[in-house]
Amino acid sequence: MWTEAFDLHSHSTNSDGEHSVAEVAKMMADSKVKFWSLTDHDTISGWPSAKSAAESVGMRFIPGVEITCAPGLEADFGVMKSRQRDRASDSWHLLAYFPEMDFSSPQHDGFEAWLAPLGQGRIPRMKAMVGRLSELGMPVDFDAVVARAGDSVGRPHLADEMMAAGYVDTRQQAFDEWIGDGKPVHITRPKPSIAEACKAVHDAGGFTSLAHPLYYCIETAELIAFCVDAGVDAIECFHRSHTDSYRYELWFAAKNAGLGVTCGSDFHGRMYNQAPGRMAVPCSTLPSAFNEMTQSLVESMHQ
Repeated sequence: MWTEAFDLHSHSTNSDGEHSVAEVAKMMADSKVKFWSLTDHDTISGWPSAKSAAESVGMRFIPGVEITCAPGLEADFGVMKSRQRDRASDSWHLLAYFPEMDFSSPQHDGFEAWLAPLGQGRIPRMKAMVGRLSELGMPVDFDAVVARAGDSVGRPHLADEMMAAGYVDTRQQAFDEWIGDGKPVHITRPKPSIAEACKAVHDAGGFTSLAHPLYYCIETAELIAFCVDAGVDAIECFHRSHTDSYRYELWFAAKNAGLGVTCGSDFHGRMYNQAPGRMAVPCSTLPSAFNEMTQSLVESMHQ
């Protein structure tokens, strides 16, 4: 059985999303999502409000986060060329889920403490990027950039301030010309390895899924083998950026390796011409932590 009831990848104004947590929840519910995860970048500050917002519109909230990690493997130039990409991402993203997390538990506090330096590391990096912009004749106010963010300031917030100052016309232009990976203003920051992040998540009672593998430009067999060795539990095979052929390629490879499969719209906002939900996924290969949820879907179909 396939379902569009899950959306396990989305963002709010707590990181680089356009909409508030409550707005994202409502849009998910309007798209018929039943099981929703808010996965802001390197912060879990939105969990309590997301849980309340989800319950108010009849959804089950799954606490999640998107962890910024160091690349697991060096990008394959041939794959990069075949996907018509100039370069691979300078970070890999790991989705972490905690379906049974008690927000007042030691596991929650321990994971929050482990995650905190990743969010805090964004501040010195942003200060350095603002400094580089100034050196290039494009001064922007650091406090104004931070004010655009929730708890996880990032390059989209800098791009918005560059737009406000008249240096660029769009976010995409800011990334393409100045702040994207490998561009003059881009600065990397310390990141955990995929294996280190998996351990932290597992220690807190959660499980992991490698987000949007398309961006890493790795042959599927090599990618799957790496994930198995690193302790990754699932692959986000069904992501909005993936073609149908790539979704099926990843799905079969993950299934054969004993890995779970997740889906996500990676919704950031309407301004990106994105829509929440409507991500079909086969129930049989969702991670086992979702068995109760998928069973409830089956039962509802027979009522």
